[in-house]
Amino acid sequence: MPAIPIKVQDRLSAGVKRFQPVLTSAKSRDVNESDTVTIIVDMLADVFGYDKYSEITSEYVIRGTFVDLAIKLDGKAQMLIEVKAIGLDLKDAYVKQAVDYGANEGIEWIILTNGIAWHVYKVSFGKPLGFDVVLQIDLTRLNPKVYSDLENLYLLTKEGLGKSLLGDYHTQRQALSRFFIGAITLSDPVLDVIRRELRKISPDVKIDNEQIKAVLVQEIVKREVMEGEKAEEAHRKVARMNKRPIARKLSKDVPVGSNEPAVDQGDDLVTPLPIEG
Repeated sequence: MPAIPIKVQDRLSAGVKRFQPVLTSAKSRDVNESDTVTIIVDMLADVFGYDKYSEITSEYVIRGTFVDLAIKLDGKAQMLIEVKAIGLDLKDAYVKQAVDYGANEGIEWIILTNGIAWHVYKVSFGKPLGFDVVLQIDLTRLNPKVYSDLENLYLLTKEGLGKSLLGDYHTQRQALSRFFIGAITLSDPVLDVIRRELRKISPDVKIDNEQIKAVLVQEIVKREVMEGEKAEEAHRKVARMNKRPIARKLSKDVPVGSNEPAVDQGDDLVTPLPIEG
């Protein structure tokens, strides 16, 4: 993640310190949803850096219904915010309507918050429509003096949203998700590597990829990693990746510009490169 600019870091730190007692007091008084919205609007302006009069709106209408709050940059809605009273625990079911609204408007980022807890979702515009939990923050548990506690907040700031940092963070989380790692583990290139290593240990034993895959599926990889929509999506992406042409390396034994055929050196296919100019 890019470093937080000093000015933004100072604003986040001061904002967290200022609003933590405000949130704690509001929860003790069990304020209603309308009062919670008022606090959140102040936080969006004073902590996250959005202009209260031009970039935060409660008058954003989708299909005849007003969304609790929306964040607009350059006149275009970038994020929808579903607000619940500060005393309510947040549930994914609460965000479904906002996700539907976002999908209809092509808005991919949704926040569900009660002021204290902030849950960030990314809308998946496929069929069926879906959403992923990208980030969960508890404002009352943050230490305003600890840099790492401010990093996730930075993703939601005007500066972070303008740099698409939230999208980059989501992409990184996907790459390291158990579904993608599981799909890659069961892919042919990885199975080939495992088979080669096993042959080194037992050179006289015949082992094929299907046997290795069966052991992985039945005894090593958890079932939840291999089944469901997220697992299927991961397998599709890995399959597409494995169909792409592999960058070829230049063999030391084949001169540049040679018309000799490609040389198979172990598992790397080496192809002579053409002479430029």
